[in-house]
Amino acid sequence: MIEQQRLPAWSLLPIGDELIPKIEDFYGKPLLILFFYLGCPGCKGRAIPFANRIVYENSGIEVMGIHTRFEGRSYADEEIREAIEQFHIRFPVYRDMPESKTYHTYHAGGTPHWVLIDSEGRVAQSIFGSDPNNALLRLDYRIKEMLEND
Repeated sequence: MIEQQRLPAWSLLPIGDELIPKIEDFYGKPLLILFFYLGCPGCKGRAIPFANRIVYENSGIEVMGIHTRFEGRSYADEEIREAIEQFHIRFPVYRDMPESKTYHTYHAGGTPHWVLIDSEGRVAQSIFGSDPNNALLRLDYRIKEMLEND
């Protein structure tokens, strides 16, 4: 578990020609990271729509997606770009390094996995799943609490 620790370094690749942000770019504002995989039904059906909702409803929090592959087939950048359009993803998406390096560094438990970072760069919550009555509800409450106290 990495809760209450400083955000570990990430190892990401661009999907297109965008620059990879540095962790320090997010200091001073909360960040929600979504680890997802296009072969994951919960990611496409619940997690991505939830992350999009967070983008629209909470201007005080940044959202970032990391496409990772800890099992299953590999997706080409073009397939990920098509999914970004198909699912109307409104947050930046990056590819985890081969071998799911960032996924493992952040101790993700599968996909979707969420890591909520506070404005000081510390992990406030790390949670697996997309059940609207469990993981997403708990995450929603934690985000609202964090934004009220910032």
